[in-house]
Amino acid sequence: MSVIEQLNWRYATKKFDTEKKLTVDKVTLLKEAFNLTATSYGLQPVTLFVISNDELKKELQTHAYNQSQVGDCSHLLVFCITTNVDDNFIKEYFTLVKDIRNTPDDILEPYQNFLVNDFGGKKLEEIEVWAAKQAYLALGNLMTVCALEEIDACPMEGFKTDMFDQVLDLKSKQLKSVLIMPVGYRAVDDMFADFKKVRKNVTDTVIDL
Repeated sequence: MSVIEQLNWRYATKKFDTEKKLTVDKVTLLKEAFNLTATSYGLQPVTLFVISNDELKKELQTHAYNQSQVGDCSHLLVFCITTNVDDNFIKEYFTLVKDIRNTPDDILEPYQNFLVNDFGGKKLEEIEVWAAKQAYLALGNLMTVCALEEIDACPMEGFKTDMFDQVLDLKSKQLKSVLIMPVGYRAVDDMFADFKKVRKNVTDTVIDL
């Protein structure tokens, strides 16, 4: 099927089949796709939690306004941002660049110093807003991958981030939850699967110059 056909196939799944689970290969594919997501400066300030434990999913469901998808999905993806984009975080990235590409220090240092100075002048709130934008990029990327792989998904902002952070002990990991996405396979009786998409005409959303 074409990409457009697959994007038409996808929808925000409201009811998952609790008996159908993603294979290890499918989960691995999603992890790899997440890791390949483009991020600003390549810094990857986003961490993905992949939760398959049913008891943990049900506990988190209570902190997501009891939306059934959170507890019934095959795997719950929790997108988290790092809260420590400091000098060390940035320098670790450039160490990785050097190790992988064997780039000389004299080429890397000017860019590294620029980022250290730039982020050093930002408030914590500014950095978290920036990092959250990278989480949205990752979620959008995985939504497309899910569509191409015929994995059902439901992107969500509606959950209590502070409670997710507490349950997953994110503070100790210097992380904060910002988005969640249950994934799995749609239930045969999810009526939303047959609804026609409501979208503006392409000519109303795209401008050619």
